[in-house]
Amino acid sequence: MKFFVLFVFLVQGLLALEYDVADVSVANGKTTVITFAKEKGVSYDKVTHGEGSYKIFEHPLDKTKMYALLPMSYYQTPSNEKLQIHYKQNGMNETQEVTLKVKDGNYAKEQIQVSNEKVNPTSKAVKDRISKEYNAAMKVYGTVHNESYISSAFIAPLESKITSDFGKARVYNDSLKGYHSGTDYRADVGTPIIASNDGVVALVEKRFYSGGTVLVDHGQGIYTCYFHMSKFNVKKGQKVKKAQLLGLSGASGRVTGPHLHFAVRINKVQVDPLQFIELMNNKLLKEI
Repeated sequence: MKFFVLFVFLVQGLLALEYDVADVSVANGKTTVITFAKEKGVSYDKVTHGEGSYKIFEHPLDKTKMYALLPMSYYQTPSNEKLQIHYKQNGMNETQEVTLKVKDGNYAKEQIQVSNEKVNPTSKAVKDRISKEYNAAMKVYGTVHNESYISSAFIAPLESKITSDFGKARVYNDSLKGYHSGTDYRADVGTPIIASNDGVVALVEKRFYSGGTVLVDHGQGIYTCYFHMSKFNVKKGQKVKKAQLLGLSGASGRVTGPHLHFAVRINKVQVDPLQFIELMNNKLLKEI
């Protein structure tokens, strides 16, 4: 853990802006978090880097602190990223720069054989459907509520063997088509799938690629995603509690067999879900 204390000379006096970066060296596709102590006269706004902008929220468990999640895109190249912390001190806009090292995740590749129509669809109707579903999902992921719905640690959506990790380059029918955007769990058709934490159901839909899909909004830009399901037990807009049944696993969408694809989005950015859960549980959601 790395601690920083920044001293900024202001007309009103000397301010010690104290914050904690969970990890100043993070791989592409991973997440880190900055926590801040609430200070008298200080109003925290956001952290920016490149084209990314991440709001600083009130800590979900400790009301004396604030925090910002920093998701690194899978396509982020190794570099020293300059982060800008934006805040106000006694009504005056201030910024403070922090350096974050982004390293290569060294992700592996995997070969997958599926129906060619699932890899390179030719039907205009199918292409239109894929585009519509993608745009609808991105609209959901781009919706950020200031309120946090979580009050305890995240859990896995089921207890099962992991069959494919996040980040593997996906080669479908000998054609590179991107990377694995989540974690796959072995799950026979009909296996119960539970919510990873408290939240509000943001989308319930059967989609072309992800099949039976449930998206859960946990507030503050955090979404968990559950793909390839065969049955839904929740509806859009419904509040759910951690470990509540969302539905049953299946083999819908672009799959080679039944399983659960579990994913996490932070402000639209896809990140390693298991690393995210470990980070949240160990750095942010420990009981006070």
